[in-house]
Amino acid sequence: MCGIVGYIGYGNAGDIIIEGLKKLEYRGYDSSGIAVIKDGKIEVRKQKGRISNLETAVENEHFNSTVGIGHTRWATHGAPSDANAHPHISMDKTIAIVHNGIIENYTELREWLTKDLGVIFTSETDSEVIAHLISLYYDGSLEDAVYKAVEKMRGAYGIGVLCSKEPDKIVAVRKDSPLIIGLGDGCNFIASDIPALLKHVRSIYLIENNETVVLTRNEVKIYNADRKEVKRDVFHVTWDEDAAEKDGFDHFMLKEIHEQPKGLFETLNRRLDKNGNILLDGISMTKQDLEKFDRVYIVACGTAYHAGMVGKFIIERFAKIPVEVDVASEFRYRDPFIDDKTLFIAISQSGETLDTLAALREAKKKGARILSVVNVVGSSVARESDDVFYTWAGPEIAVASTKAYTTQLMCMYLIALYVGYTKGVLAPDLYNEYIRELKFIPDKLKTLLKTEGDILEAAKGLYKKEQVFFIGRGPDASVSLEGSLKLKEISYINSFAIAAGELKHGTIALIEQGSLVIALATQDRLFEKMLSNIQEVKARGAYVIGLAKEGNKEIEKQADKVFYIPDCPDDLTPLLSVVPLQLLAYEIAKLRGCDIDKPKNLAKSVTVE
Repeated sequence: MCGIVGYIGYGNAGDIIIEGLKKLEYRGYDSSGIAVIKDGKIEVRKQKGRISNLETAVENEHFNSTVGIGHTRWATHGAPSDANAHPHISMDKTIAIVHNGIIENYTELREWLTKDLGVIFTSETDSEVIAHLISLYYDGSLEDAVYKAVEKMRGAYGIGVLCSKEPDKIVAVRKDSPLIIGLGDGCNFIASDIPALLKHVRSIYLIENNETVVLTRNEVKIYNADRKEVKRDVFHVTWDEDAAEKDGFDHFMLKEIHEQPKGLFETLNRRLDKNGNILLDGISMTKQDLEKFDRVYIVACGTAYHAGMVGKFIIERFAKIPVEVDVASEFRYRDPFIDDKTLFIAISQSGETLDTLAALREAKKKGARILSVVNVVGSSVARESDDVFYTWAGPEIAVASTKAYTTQLMCMYLIALYVGYTKGVLAPDLYNEYIRELKFIPDKLKTLLKTEGDILEAAKGLYKKEQVFFIGRGPDASVSLEGSLKLKEISYINSFAIAAGELKHGTIALIEQGSLVIALATQDRLFEKMLSNIQEVKARGAYVIGLAKEGNKEIEKQADKVFYIPDCPDDLTPLLSVVPLQLLAYEIAKLRGCDIDKPKNLAKSVTVE
């Protein structure tokens, strides 16, 4: 959450920073701001709302400076406003900071600074204490002041700092919040994510926890918590800059929905040898390692958690190991049964999700083997794991995740098949059959995407609904949760998902004349039971949209409208069935006039609790 960009070089810092902030607006878009050093003074401009507001505010001011920091905000402490926007500046106007994260002890720090030292605060944010602390400790060395300030703070943060008394440097600090350094020719950058820098640099440093970085135009030095300089290998970004553009689609979300066949193809085929067997690059577990595990924990948040729920079904089905799925924010605060016989799978699109990262660290302390499924190479989750399984979704910009989810599912299938086959609990003919069926999925998905027009027509009659129910059984119940989340994320409709068998245990009391129910019925062995559930809600006046495999026409006698997915084994339907739900959510949100790529109150990478 929140985006940071900093620049020091010979170019126009204002233009470069605002350009970079635009690439990070998916991380926060409540307000934005920029600070530069000009004529020996710090100049700050801040605006509530989108970055375009800031751009308009400064377009005639010509920030002719070569050093600056900028920020796009997702509000935590204090409502979105000009005053609460970053950068924040010290009382003597010599220190400016941008901050991503939360200062957990900011209340006591604020009281101390106010009552004992007479500091006057101009915002409601926790972040402002950082500027005042650094100013308090400044005695000729910005690095010293930053170290002393950090010693006073508890929480998670990525911080960029300017000082008017040392105009030829930027100091940055990282603790539990992503931070990267871009390495240019006669210029250097800080940022919270790679897209901000793609236009200018491809060589970066990935900053580790509790490290401080000092940047000048021609040099970058990294120091650990003991203030010892550390060396870091350069990471070379291979993304095409165009991958972070809309490419003719109205929204990033729609583009990313259509990129799913490619993402699934890449995620699968990069892991198959010439004989079609699974080779898991980045995973070094032997048969002996796998046989040692007596349980699996899958821990994630949001959409990744829903992928984990499907993963539980698949791993138990193919690998015959008991699996528990937990929300990362809850996992951290109980005492789970984890030891060296536990395989802990962390799923995260960004690899920076704070709750997931903290849960991973807790499991590691208890001796678990850590396997992460992430999309971002070199991310914190990836670096702190024993084994890493990268999805090949490519950059995902829309806040509502789509292609990251389906590629996470593909990873779950490959892990389950690999573990089951390697352990000898999955028969070779079944193993080969499922790999063959997985190879068909990308093309089947391309065919499915051609039904987009039918989904739009259905959406025209549904977009004014204010309450929707999703139901399903088996894997469909897990996919229902993801379909419901997509709808509520981008359309703001009150959406609710439940296992269909649970309807009679309370939820059916909410069904009334005209209620919209989306019923997933893609499981052949549960098809008749789902028809009965559809009858139950129809009897109470519901309007039902069914989702079934091609050929299961019996559902048309019960549902008011039916979408079909290409035929495939029951176990693989989640890779297809979620896509009509993504498209339906998109079309409904578009008809409602919602800001689809940047839904209110949400941000792409959740780096705070």
